[in-house]
Amino acid sequence: MSRRIPLSWKSRTSWLETMGFKRSRIPTLRSFYVWKLRHSIKLTMEFIDVAIIGGGPAGLTAANTLGRQLHTAVVFDSKNYGNARAPHMHIVPTWDYKDPEEFRSAARREIESCYKTIRFVDVGVAKAEKKNDSHFKVFDLDGKEWDFHKVILAVGSSSVYPNIEGYEELWAKRIFHCLFCHGYEDQGAASSGVLVLSPISIPAVAIRMAENAAQLSDTVTLYTNGNRDMAVQLNPIVNSRFEVEPRQIKRLINNTAADSATVEFTDGSSKEEKFLVHNPQTTIQGPLVDQLGIATTAMGDISAQAPIYQTSVRGVFAAGDCVTPYKVIPGALSSGCNAGVMASVQLQAEKYGHVPMF
Repeated sequence: MSRRIPLSWKSRTSWLETMGFKRSRIPTLRSFYVWKLRHSIKLTMEFIDVAIIGGGPAGLTAANTLGRQLHTAVVFDSKNYGNARAPHMHIVPTWDYKDPEEFRSAARREIESCYKTIRFVDVGVAKAEKKNDSHFKVFDLDGKEWDFHKVILAVGSSSVYPNIEGYEELWAKRIFHCLFCHGYEDQGAASSGVLVLSPISIPAVAIRMAENAAQLSDTVTLYTNGNRDMAVQLNPIVNSRFEVEPRQIKRLINNTAADSATVEFTDGSSKEEKFLVHNPQTTIQGPLVDQLGIATTAMGDISAQAPIYQTSVRGVFAAGDCVTPYKVIPGALSSGCNAGVMASVQLQAEKYGHVPMF
C-alpha cells in the first residue's frame, strides 16, 4: 500500500488560499502534490519554449512563426551576418535593392511590436548542452544560463576564400556567388568569368555557372587555375560564347574605376572581366554543431532535410544558410518558417501528452 503523505486538509486548504485559490476549487490531495511539484520547479527553473540562435532572415522568420502560436522564444543575435558585405538584397518581393540591414531592423521591430512572447538579446551563444529531448541549456557570451525546450540553429555560415591574392577584396564586389542575387546590373557586359576552383569539382556545376553568366555577358571564360584535367573535361563546351583557360592564376585585381576585375596569370599576362562567379567553401558559424554532436553534409552544412529541418539531434532544428549550399534569402525565409512550425509540432505534442509525429 502506498504511504499517505501527512498533510492535513486544514493546513493544505489554508496554504492554497494564501496562494489565491478559492476554497471551492482546491484540488484533491494527489493533484495538489503534483501541482506543488510543478510549481516549485517553475520557481527554480524558467523554461522558454525555443532558443533561436541567429538573428538573420531565417531566425527572424522562425521567431515570427512561433509567435503566431503563442510560443515563447528568445532570439540570440550576435550581429554577425553572412551577407554583411552585400549593399542590396534581391528576389524578395518589395525588398529589391534594399539594404539587408533595413530588412532585419524592420522585421525585428514588427515582431517585437506584434508578438509579446518573443524576446531579442543582442549577444552570441558560447555553449549549448542537451539534457533530454525537451531540455537544452544555453550559455550566452555574457555568462547567462538559459533553459529551453527546443533549439533552432539559424547561425549562418562563413566563407573560406581560396588562397589567391585579391580574392577576398573582390568578394561580393566583383566576385558573385549567385547570379540570381547579383550580376543583373552588369547585363550586356562584353565578358565575364567563372572561377573553377574548390569546392567546384564537378564539370556540370561549372558549366551551369557559365550558362548563368552567359545570360549577362557576350562571352564567358572558365578559369581552371592550372587544373589541366578539369580543362580537358570542359573543352567540349568551347565555342564562340565559352572559352576554357587552364593557366595558373597569380592574383586578382580590383579595378575600382572600371568596376571590373582583372585576372593576372603567373606568366605575366592578364584578362579583364566585368565580373567573376564562384562559390567558395563555407563553414558553419560558431561551436554549437560540434558541441551538440550534430551531423553535417559532405559540403559542410548541417544535415537537416526539408520540410522538417530537424537535425540529427532530436529537439534541435536548423534553418538558413547553415543547412544548404544554396545560400539565398528566400531559401532562409522558407526554412526558417518550416523549422518554427516543426519545433511547434514537437512542443505541442509534448505539452498535451500526445505521441509526437517525429
